[in-house]
Amino acid sequence: MQRTIFTTPLVSPFFRVLSLACLKLAGWEVHGQLPEHARKSVLIAAPHTSNWDLPMTIMVAFALRLRPRWMGKASIFRAPFGGIMRWLGGMAVDRSKVNNLVESSAQAIRDAADPLQLIVPPEGTRSKTRHWKTGFYHIARSAEVPIVMAFMDYSTKRSGLGPLFEPTGDVAADLAAIKAFYKPFKGKNADQFESEAD
Repeated sequence: MQRTIFTTPLVSPFFRVLSLACLKLAGWEVHGQLPEHARKSVLIAAPHTSNWDLPMTIMVAFALRLRPRWMGKASIFRAPFGGIMRWLGGMAVDRSKVNNLVESSAQAIRDAADPLQLIVPPEGTRSKTRHWKTGFYHIARSAEVPIVMAFMDYSTKRSGLGPLFEPTGDVAADLAAIKAFYKPFKGKNADQFESEAD
């Protein structure tokens, strides 16, 4: 798998120190630790309401010593920034094409020789929406890995890893339980995030 900022020798330790310093100066606290059996997992990225979520996520990932890959819309991977976005851990998602994104993502997790945490924003957009896409859920089910409920709360300046969630197969009930966990958290643009069960 392509080397990223999180796996590049010498560069990765430097950015971890820088990330820790930036988070501390900004007054953010990072909580949680990834359990050993979740080194391969799907991380929910919520609430997702701002472009600032990406640099914040990268810094928090460094603080937690994660090796994440994240999904982003294909347009941000166009030249001249595509290479940089991939080095930052990005994987392009073309929403205009019908493809088996769930299975290909699950296969990438299964085939990874090293730890891999796939970050997926369930809203699929920074715009206000009450409807969560279920791709993250089906990727985890197909790859047979846990879902990690990662969070970023701009109102309290707290971010980190919440509990693991093992999908049961009852999508409606599982989504309701997951959304209930996220209800207290506020994104940078809080009015654009809805976590109520549909």
